[in-house]
Amino acid sequence: MEKTNKFISIDANSTSIAFAVWENDSLTSHGKISWGGKTTYEKVYWASHVVKAFFKHYGDMDTVVIEHTVFMNSPKTAADLALVQGAILGAMTTTGVHMIKSINPIAWQTFIKNGRLTTPEKQVIRNENPGKSDAWYKNKEREFRKLRTIKFVNDRYKKNVSDNDVADAIGIGHYAIFNWDKLG
Repeated sequence: MEKTNKFISIDANSTSIAFAVWENDSLTSHGKISWGGKTTYEKVYWASHVVKAFFKHYGDMDTVVIEHTVFMNSPKTAADLALVQGAILGAMTTTGVHMIKSINPIAWQTFIKNGRLTTPEKQVIRNENPGKSDAWYKNKEREFRKLRTIKFVNDRYKKNVSDNDVADAIGIGHYAIFNWDKLG
């Protein structure tokens, strides 16, 4: 499918969407919208209503690029996210979105030079913080990569983004601009 002039890139989780709006390969808007809900099904309900209202606001937007859900460590978390993401995608289509593209997280992260940490980078974290648990080191590595994405976005687009989800949404859109034909 031919590249569109306008699209929204999204990083979704079970309680919010971070978004970036792109027109003619320029970032025109970005932010994050959250919703409530204690149970998964309450989150599904609220996600669909909030996202529908959001896309009605951007009435002429018919294309979305969204980060594909990936299985991390918890089957329950993966299933819950899939349910909420299904509600998000369904709500979009009721407002006129008819092209939805996806990208795996590691593809766009690697494209912006923020792939998995190298062994020397991991070793620096361990040397600076000896005696911690493996889980602590994994969390520190995730934090490091989140900050690296934020730095890339702020340097590349001359922004002052501090939210890692918003930075991810912008990173997803950045990848899409340069790799439209590789999107799923």
